[in-house]
Amino acid sequence: MRMRSGTDAPVPKPMMPIGTRPVLWHIMRYYAHFGHNEFILCLGYGAHAVKDYFLDYHETHSNDFVLSNAGRTVELLSSDISDWRITFADTGFETPIGERLRRVREYLGGDEVFLANYGDVLANAPMNDLIDDFLQTDAVGSLLAVPPQDSFHVVGIDSESRLTGIEAVADMDMRINGGYFVLRKEIFDYLRPGDDLVTHTFARAARDGKFRAVRFDGFWAPMDTLKERAALEAMHRNGNRPWALWETTPAAQFAAATPVRTIPVPTDTFDVA
Repeated sequence: MRMRSGTDAPVPKPMMPIGTRPVLWHIMRYYAHFGHNEFILCLGYGAHAVKDYFLDYHETHSNDFVLSNAGRTVELLSSDISDWRITFADTGFETPIGERLRRVREYLGGDEVFLANYGDVLANAPMNDLIDDFLQTDAVGSLLAVPPQDSFHVVGIDSESRLTGIEAVADMDMRINGGYFVLRKEIFDYLRPGDDLVTHTFARAARDGKFRAVRFDGFWAPMDTLKERAALEAMHRNGNRPWALWETTPAAQFAAATPVRTIPVPTDTFDVA
């Protein structure tokens, strides 16, 4: 509900558009640019909107094309998703994030490493470098640790209720979970039925010294509120799209040695204010 204006139809947050494409598409396009084009979508609220969007996908909305033969022939000059493989998995209407991940484990096959994402955050992180660094460790998981984006201020107060200081959250030496994960299949050893992914599963692995947090100071932006959506829309409209690496960097430069599956896991089901 935080994401909707008065005219928006009710759709799941990852399907809210930036330009002509939903934020979910921008995230998937980012991963595909690095060579990771197998996706598992953990669906819940609004699952039909996600399915219908891809079943009725129009390449001409984001690619140049040639029209001929009185409109009967369309020749695409480039393609978005022709090499994508997408698994659509209904994981429940009000299912916790960790449980959604647990319910799609069978679709990973024999993959030792996979990627996961909340489905509502954009970044320009060097994904394949993160994977390569992760593979040099024995950790079961890694998250992108980014500076907080909030405009809130932290206030210091003494015992007499006197203000002792004010500091912007964004200026503090702290990090938040950026919602981009690299995971080994051993993460399921820490995942219990009904778990929250971060506060339960990741915390268990962290207590065993098996989880990493990688500092990242590049572009990162959530799309959790109408204000954040408007800001991203303005950036897109002005041609300032730092997350759209496919527009500025040849894909060959980022070719993955071993493509891995990506699992967008929604952060919530209803997102009621």
